[in-house]
Amino acid sequence: MFTGIVTDVGEVLAIDERQTGIRLKIASRYAEAGIDIGASIAHAGICLTVVDKGEEGNRDWFAVEASPETLAVTTMGSWAPGSRVNLERSLTLGQEMGGHLVTGHIDGVAEVIGRDNDGDMAVLTFRVPDAFARFIAAKGSVALDGTSLTVNLVEGSTFTVMLIPHTLDVTTWGAIKLGDKVNFEVDLMARYAARLMEAQPATSQP
Repeated sequence: MFTGIVTDVGEVLAIDERQTGIRLKIASRYAEAGIDIGASIAHAGICLTVVDKGEEGNRDWFAVEASPETLAVTTMGSWAPGSRVNLERSLTLGQEMGGHLVTGHIDGVAEVIGRDNDGDMAVLTFRVPDAFARFIAAKGSVALDGTSLTVNLVEGSTFTVMLIPHTLDVTTWGAIKLGDKVNFEVDLMARYAARLMEAQPATSQP
């Protein structure tokens, strides 16, 4: 479980194809000694398990593996050596909850269809697949590339968020542009509320 508060921006050092899926080597500021094999780390919102770690030159790195299913429903298939990704280590008991509950299980991909710079802030407009529109509410939360963001306006399958200067500076969002695709996870509470509504028996009519 995560909070959507990005704590580092990692760099993809290498991508190796496996018999199924891929293995990625990620450089980060996380101390190699402090990362356990088997630990969960969110990569642009995707929860992946650490399978190896080490130090190369003056850089710490860790390795993770991704399945074909992950490649099919996320932006990971477009990553290459040099790609920068938002990172967050998993939530621990007693840790400050700064964002919202994020599972790291990506629902799909959202497309950037608008960017308006408002002073040193940025207002971004996204389009998501129609099936996810019902999960998005004004003033609600959404996780985009692993970042917990508040929805401003909603119109059909499009919505806007505003990014403050700090977020633009310490994540990959500063470089986002029109047409870019980002990983999208709906709010956990919205998901269960929708499921409860679906499960309610239809009210009989007189």
